[in-house]
Amino acid sequence: MTELKGLRDDVYRRPLATALERLGVGPGWRCVDVGAGGGDVSVALAEIVGHTGRVYAVDSDPRARDEVARAAAAHSQVLAITQAGEDLTLPEPVDLAFCRFLLLHVLDPAVVLRKMADAVKPGRWVVAQEPVTSAGRIGGQPLSMPDVRHPDVGAVLPALVRDAGLELVDAWAEAPAGAGPGPVASYLEELTGVDPGDDPIVLPPLVTVVGRRPEGGR
Repeated sequence: MTELKGLRDDVYRRPLATALERLGVGPGWRCVDVGAGGGDVSVALAEIVGHTGRVYAVDSDPRARDEVARAAAAHSQVLAITQAGEDLTLPEPVDLAFCRFLLLHVLDPAVVLRKMADAVKPGRWVVAQEPVTSAGRIGGQPLSMPDVRHPDVGAVLPALVRDAGLELVDAWAEAPAGAGPGPVASYLEELTGVDPGDDPIVLPPLVTVVGRRPEGGR
């Protein structure tokens, strides 16, 4: 499986690694990480594509640009861009457009996915990873995230990718689980600000969808 060194402590890293491995992401690829945040995934992609590749780290928050610059200091192939996903415009077409935990926050997930589809070369790839937050459990009780716009966007993600004009290549869901102290409990506390103690936890399933832009256009 693809080694994502920068995401070693990320409890959701396995589905991303699975998708990148399946697509054969490697040296020379052009990628865009939409909603890059602090740049962890952008750096992980940079390590895979190498100095002959390029990674555009796109985020609407201007503060993210500085965070990405610090995280990617050793990777000149990472270029940080302050831009909303709805306005995604890149200097060149890319081989992979990626987002994770982005569409649950935006005004219109369908618009962002269409922009991502337009950003990739014909025959190349869009990978989106979004949660079904209401399916998470803490001590057997449903997890709630009422402050996000689309808390269960993962449940309709395959249809959104298809409706963006992409071929639906694969889709699956994974949910990290645990009980007591450990990475899953720490992630939940960071996410919600609540220490779950020894309660059993099932984090929200993360739906991964792999879409391909048709060769002959859309």
